[in-house]
Amino acid sequence: QVQLVESGGGLVQAGGSLRLSCAASGRTFSYYTMGWFRQAPGKEREFVAAISWSDGSTYYADSVEVRFTISRDNAKNTVYLQMYHLKPADTAVYYCAASRVAPAITAARYYYWGQGTQVTVSS
Repeated sequence: QVQLVESGGGLVQAGGSLRLSCAASGRTFSYYTMGWFRQAPGKEREFVAAISWSDGSTYYADSVEVRFTISRDNAKNTVYLQMYHLKPADTAVYYCAASRVAPAITAARYYYWGQGTQVTVSS
């Protein structure tokens, strides 16, 4: 079983940056594909980024590619989402998730989820 705890959310002005972290419990973190999703009020949860456990391949939603970077530190059981040039449209609750399959860019492929961290981008 994997438990995930996100941190790093907050309020930032448009054009600013934030780095989200997701700390995972469990000794097999390195064997999980890790993903970030987000959900804005009144909208469905959407894929943001993922990093494969098998070869470190990364995947991004078109809306965040170039601006966001996902990375992982298996020694620290942590996955990061570095966000640059934030826009008000990026405002959402951001969720970390873990999957045993790769690639995994849909929520249905993720079994473990964190509680989420709020990111608010003001204009």
